[in-house]
Amino acid sequence: MKILFSPSETKSALTTHGLLKKESLVFPSLYEKRHQVLKQYQALLETHDTTLLQNLFGIKDTQKILALSSKNIFDSFTCKAILRYSGIAYDHLLFETLDKNAQTYIENHVMIFSNLFGPLLAGDLIPEYKLQQGESLNGFKTEIFYKEYFNDAMDAWIGDETILDLRAGYYEKFYTLKQPFITMKFLKNDKVVSHFAKAYRGQVLREIAIHQPFNEKEFGKIGFEGLRIREIKEQKLKREYIFDIID
Repeated sequence: MKILFSPSETKSALTTHGLLKKESLVFPSLYEKRHQVLKQYQALLETHDTTLLQNLFGIKDTQKILALSSKNIFDSFTCKAILRYSGIAYDHLLFETLDKNAQTYIENHVMIFSNLFGPLLAGDLIPEYKLQQGESLNGFKTEIFYKEYFNDAMDAWIGDETILDLRAGYYEKFYTLKQPFITMKFLKNDKVVSHFAKAYRGQVLREIAIHQPFNEKEFGKIGFEGLRIREIKEQKLKREYIFDIID
């Protein structure tokens, strides 16, 4: 099984590995394409234009903006993407408490879609950065760029494996699935949850890493804590598992 996942707005400042390089990331043959995006991002940092950077980072605090813009992404130390992201989903994944086998599974089976780096394996090494979801690089739309140039590589990575798509809707813009796949929806009192869906995606990913289902049949046997399956809906390529959140 392969799992597609979202990044988070918040990042840890952890540094465990050296500087960013071609071998740090999945699809090394496409590194020059990523490099084009990273150069544009770095050039924007070096403008020190507060108004531009407020939009880029999605923050107003001038001191934080200055601190972020003073960094050079090419001269910054890295850590695994799964440890770099620190939002709600990642808090509920609790990656560091998993055993080594489950951690390795996540590092090799989970693709995270970054606004800046494009598709990243969870075990890829990236520096700390800040880029607000949906924000272009001064008009350059990274989601369009990565969808164009990384499409074939993503198709090859997925192959004929079962796909669980846990991405938030925005990140579907980076890559469109072309084969049957599974998604999940979470209901509380008959209403779809959005913000708290991040927490359940993290919990689901944790259970997937522990059980390591090979296909949809094995996936369907997992009892996710706090969730009860209501129904499965089919629409074209998508099979949507709808869960009720139970207290």
